[in-house]
Amino acid sequence: MVQIVSISSLKGGVGKSSVTLGLASAALEAGIPTLVIDLDPHADASTALGVRAQPSQDIGSILRKPKKGAVSKITVPSSWTKHPITPETSTPAIASTAQASDSGHGPVGDDAPTGGASVGSASVVTNADTPTSGAPGRDHSNKSSGATTEGTEQATTPQNSPVRPVLDVAPGSASSSHLDRSTFKVKDLKRLETILQGVDKYELVLIDCPPSLTALTRMAWAASHKVLSVAEPSLFSVAGTKRTMTAIAQFDVSKLWAVPAAGVIINRAREDFSEHSHRIAELHELFGDLVVQPTIPDAPVMQQIQGAAWPVHKWPGEQATDLAARFSTILNGLLT
Repeated sequence: MVQIVSISSLKGGVGKSSVTLGLASAALEAGIPTLVIDLDPHADASTALGVRAQPSQDIGSILRKPKKGAVSKITVPSSWTKHPITPETSTPAIASTAQASDSGHGPVGDDAPTGGASVGSASVVTNADTPTSGAPGRDHSNKSSGATTEGTEQATTPQNSPVRPVLDVAPGSASSSHLDRSTFKVKDLKRLETILQGVDKYELVLIDCPPSLTALTRMAWAASHKVLSVAEPSLFSVAGTKRTMTAIAQFDVSKLWAVPAAGVIINRAREDFSEHSHRIAELHELFGDLVVQPTIPDAPVMQQIQGAAWPVHKWPGEQATDLAARFSTILNGLLT
């Protein structure tokens, strides 16, 4: 059964898109057919996945007049699916479009990747129940796309070549801003679920939500089996996480739209910083078993990885290998 997971935060700047990308990388490494839906009008996740929406071929456009299974009309493969990813096969155009980092270049020389980082399996990381047959959301799939993989041509796979793993993107753009508002009608909550109905290509759908409680965020929750709230170990982020979890609980009052499971993932943590240790302890006190393990450390290499539009599991070095292992552990827990 497909798992639909929303990655949310009611405070911006906590690395919500980074978590989405880390989980997408883990899914790609594990060979899990995955769709990333970029609901954030800033479309940072789309950029880091090497995708740019074409006019009227983005998630915001099809949400205006939602039709059953319409997401399949706009999805496009991420450039991450081109293996092996090396400086020779990655295109400069992809790296140059990623603006999230001071470094927009892939590793060269000794840092060039020679294969995926090897990560081990781990135990379940959340106590959230698996979705039941009555959970909101449907199976999803993809057939064609009007979007483009940035800087590349969509190549056909030779008959005898290995089948590429599936990591598709429903690109985001500013066109979704018409739903990035606090007011909404009940029918708005059905929009995302409608365009996903009848699509069964994927085992995992990751939804990168806007950093606010808008109609976009609410329709993502309505379609999801699980919601991950991303928190930094800081005072303001802890407060934002409390708002997020309270909003999810209030959303659960409706049996029709209730979210079956939720969790808190701690991002950009520094073990050597006493303030971070204090806030992490506070998050555990507030949310107990809902805190996902392990935490994600504050690793400077993540900005470089995102700037180059590469998956963390294909980036060389100890920092990237550690990050990759952590994201794989979290993904295993989500899918358990």
